[in-house]
Amino acid sequence: MPNTKSAKKELRKNLRRRERNLRRINRAKKLFKLIMKTKDPEEARALLPKVYSALDKLAKHYTWHPNKVARYKAKVARYVASLTSASQS
Repeated sequence: MPNTKSAKKELRKNLRRRERNLRRINRAKKLFKLIMKTKDPEEARALLPKVYSALDKLAKHYTWHPNKVARYKAKVARYVASLTSASQS
């Protein structure tokens, strides 16, 4: 446990930041799983901006490394493209 006044304050700040980061991460993961489970191309295309937005927020605040976010976005884009091409043929 922290001993000094400044260390106690830093602990409080870290706990608040951790909660905020976990909320962002959980939202992005939930949306990612939701879009990866869907088989409907229209629904997937509708969810795509929400997933991108949640992932971009993780990169913007450096909760996740930007390259990790880019990998997730590329994976989602490939999946949505495969659904679209499968439905057209």
